[in-house]
Amino acid sequence: MVIGGSAGRVAATGRGLVFATKQLATELGIDFAKSQIAIQGFGNVGSVAADIAYAMGAKVLAISDKDGGLYNPSGINIPELLEYQRVHRFLTGFPGAEPISNEELLELPVDILFPAALENQITADNAGKIRARIVGEGANGPTTPEADRILFDKGIMVIPDVLGNSGGVTVSYFFGPFSGGFVVDKEPLEELRRRQAAIVGMGGPSRIARQHAAGKMTARERVAALLDPDSFEEIGAHVRHRARAFGMDQQEIPADAVVTGVGRIHGRVVYVFSQDFTSAGGSLGEMHAQKIVRLQDLALKTGAPIIGLNDSGGARIQEGVDALSGYGEIFKRNTWSSGVIPQITVIMGPSAGGAVYSPALTDLIVMVEHTGQMFITGPQVIKTVTGENVTGEQIGGAQAQIRKSGVAHMAAADDAEALALVRTILSYLPNNNRELPPVTACTDPLDRMDEALAETVPLDPNKPYDVKRIIASVVDPDSFLEIQNGYADNIVIGLARIGGHSVGICANQPRVLAGTMDINASDKLARFVRLCDSFNIPLVTFVDTPGYLPGTAQEFGGIIRHGAKVLYAYAEATVPKVTVILRKAYGGAYLAMCSRSLGADWVFAWPTAEIAVMGPEGAANIIFREDINAAEDPQAMRRTKAEEYREEFANPYVAAARGFVDAVIEPAQTRGHIAQALMALQNKRDDRPHKRHGNMPL
Repeated sequence: MVIGGSAGRVAATGRGLVFATKQLATELGIDFAKSQIAIQGFGNVGSVAADIAYAMGAKVLAISDKDGGLYNPSGINIPELLEYQRVHRFLTGFPGAEPISNEELLELPVDILFPAALENQITADNAGKIRARIVGEGANGPTTPEADRILFDKGIMVIPDVLGNSGGVTVSYFFGPFSGGFVVDKEPLEELRRRQAAIVGMGGPSRIARQHAAGKMTARERVAALLDPDSFEEIGAHVRHRARAFGMDQQEIPADAVVTGVGRIHGRVVYVFSQDFTSAGGSLGEMHAQKIVRLQDLALKTGAPIIGLNDSGGARIQEGVDALSGYGEIFKRNTWSSGVIPQITVIMGPSAGGAVYSPALTDLIVMVEHTGQMFITGPQVIKTVTGENVTGEQIGGAQAQIRKSGVAHMAAADDAEALALVRTILSYLPNNNRELPPVTACTDPLDRMDEALAETVPLDPNKPYDVKRIIASVVDPDSFLEIQNGYADNIVIGLARIGGHSVGICANQPRVLAGTMDINASDKLARFVRLCDSFNIPLVTFVDTPGYLPGTAQEFGGIIRHGAKVLYAYAEATVPKVTVILRKAYGGAYLAMCSRSLGADWVFAWPTAEIAVMGPEGAANIIFREDINAAEDPQAMRRTKAEEYREEFANPYVAAARGFVDAVIEPAQTRGHIAQALMALQNKRDDRPHKRHGNMPL
């Protein structure tokens, strides 16, 4: 074994070098007392070190001097010593040194590290044969952290530095046997840095490159992009799995494939976990789940939002029931946190099997197009069981889960857009259910008028229009954030601001199915109403619906049960509720769309509003059936009777006369009226009977 010294050392340091080397030899499984030692040192440094080595029982073969020569007190001339002399002179650049090729260096009978000479010659074939110790830093080669990184990336075992150095990169040669295994560094700071480098390195350069090639950020890049700069404090970085079966005892998984911690978004505290697909495919095992559970508990205790960035192959099958139990613990806390703190999930890669239930239990799901997928059973299982040929994107991609199933709420083109969208979503939500949503500065006058609104809704009740035009006019400019656009588009929902305050927007869309309510629209609306009510976000509802969609498909599909969800959600909500009836408001759908009878705090109506049990034409057919059948011109009689019904009942004034409408307003003044009503309702308190929970018609 060779002890590395340097020109800047004093004699005392030479003694320290020997003591440290004895300790290192012991940890490497080498009998120091039987070792043959060559000491590199100048003058008294080498002499004193040699004396101490003799006293400790080691046999000193040689002491090198500053000219590359060797003082051989034992007089023994062995091949290893000669090799040492050649290598020492060449690598330290002494004049007249015999050139040694990189190929020859790699074939020497000793293990050698000198990064400047060997860095480019290390390959996958020989990396496993090299063991290295780096001492010090300076001009003779890469600094110690750089050398560590070079070797780590190339798969070389780095033996911790216990000797220290005042300058230069000292070469270490191991002549004795090597027992294998990593050595615990006796310098705590260096050991910490070494471990941190491995953790931050995730699955390694090749897997990170594959992640990038797939158009995806790494788990740590996602966290950095999501949070305010330099605000992330990691939790549980050194957690390791405990599995031993199926070769898991030989597998190192940095941070157990999930990055967890706390940071800030817009200066507000948030908790975030990001699954690392480059490490074991982001699979969830016992400790992976415990890290997420720990984060969920902290978020719930502190009343802060939690964000999950999902990119996982699912349960770690080598861990069996421990992995399944982990999912159960996560689901349980998803449920406990529901309605208490905002929970947002971003699907940025695969999410299959049981893994999809945690996102489904959260408040909002954002999916990345083409890379994010979620499904219970994948294409291969579907092919085997049903014979259907589908791709992962077709069955579980963003468009499938938004437009067809309605499981997801928003889509983004790439990781960066998805993370920016999460930051935007959080700007509308409070930290928890005991706080009010954040208020932003607003320069848009609350009483701003829009005369064009009078022309937006056609007088003919059968003509469609785009309700989003009305929403955009009423709310603060560019503040409407639509949710579930593309699913059940006969209802429009989203977050917006009026006067800088967050509001939840619900509106029938006459452009789609004439604004009728159906099964999917009912589910979409009811869930959004409950989200807003959970987090103290007032509800503003725009009504223009002829009723529930008729047909056997709806009846057999359970429109009664699904439609009742809307009634339940609005009646249960205690936040301020303002309703604006734009045109048609017929039958049970009128009641369901936050009518006064269902609990609306303030109801406005436009002059075009028609509030009735059913449409005038349908009512005329029933009420005046005999008159119509007896008329010479039944069609003309039907139109006459329908108009009579409209004038008598299908207008806003009858409802206003009975107190079901608070005011009939000009369309141009809608923003101002809503703003005034919301300000009046700011301190609303609406208690409900004490109960464990309601039995919602799920």
